[in-house]
Amino acid sequence: MSTTPQDPTTPTHRRKRSLSRRGVIATAGAVAAGAALTPVVFAATDSDDPAGSEDTSGTDPQKFPATRTEATTGATETTTALAASYVGVRWTGAADGAGIKLANGGWQNITGGCATLDGGGTALVAAGDVTSYEVKVPDGATAVHSLAIDTTDGPRRTFQVPSEPTRVRGVGYLSRPAWGADESKRYKDGKVNSPETYYPLQTITVHHTDTPNADPDPAATIRAIYEYHAVTLDWGDIGYHLLIDEAGVVYEGRYSGEDLLPAFNADGNLVTAFHTAGFNSGNLGIALLGNLVAQGPTDAAKASLIRLIKVIARFKGLDPQAKVTFVNPVNGVTKDVTTVSGHRDWLQTDCPGQTMYDLLDEVRAATAR
Repeated sequence: MSTTPQDPTTPTHRRKRSLSRRGVIATAGAVAAGAALTPVVFAATDSDDPAGSEDTSGTDPQKFPATRTEATTGATETTTALAASYVGVRWTGAADGAGIKLANGGWQNITGGCATLDGGGTALVAAGDVTSYEVKVPDGATAVHSLAIDTTDGPRRTFQVPSEPTRVRGVGYLSRPAWGADESKRYKDGKVNSPETYYPLQTITVHHTDTPNADPDPAATIRAIYEYHAVTLDWGDIGYHLLIDEAGVVYEGRYSGEDLLPAFNADGNLVTAFHTAGFNSGNLGIALLGNLVAQGPTDAAKASLIRLIKVIARFKGLDPQAKVTFVNPVNGVTKDVTTVSGHRDWLQTDCPGQTMYDLLDEVRAATAR
């Protein structure tokens, strides 16, 4: 995953957007660039829209728990006033050798999972609603930060969610407000933290989130990942373009603009996300929820992954089985990969888990048919 909100460049700040966003519902045959789109309001929260109220026709109000957090610096024992379902940790120094001790448990090693940082380590640890924990880091590590995250028990906030199913060429997905994405978290000091930049799609990368399997509340987990990526790691948004839970439900990830298809703009270019350090621009990231090291995805999740890759590949004219040279449009750095690859094909990481990685040939073959 990316070490900075963008690949090594400073993008021009685009026009300021309100915290609420507009999006589109694309019907089964209306995904190509220039196709007719039906606009709907994708998100408007109770109090976060600085531009005032917006037309919410075509939406229904739904309530989600506001994400609550408590931040701590240093490798010390921490007690929180909230029950943390996840703890996000980051530090500067050696990436290996860190650990965490949750209340009523023993020490466990902190592994990087999907996220990677240059010159440091990071992890999102499932905490099981603990109110205390202790962190240890490698010798010489500095800038230790941890964040207790609660995405289930905070005060309820209202989001305007599309009334009709949202689809991309027949593939249904949950839009950002439908999983409770608080758009204010994309902002820092009154401005969008990671302004959107767009480039032609070249490749698709598969990840796992390295979160617990048999997740009873996938949307809550996605909100925790969003908080961790956007705020703890300062990327300004969730790192993936799309996510898939064990039931096969697809979730919209990285914000891609107003009146747009998920992940793409109206010209058919891909918004830059933060999932593969140094190779983000033009590279679409799909994350399967769970840990796929020792077990594979559920049949439903694998079927959704295949269907999603197939429609995106056909939409953009990509061969999922082709060997290609990815060229970073920002800095010209190249990488030889397969059009559909795993995170570990780009960087030193276990992601997307050994079992999922071993299934990628099967996925490529199925999406090419």
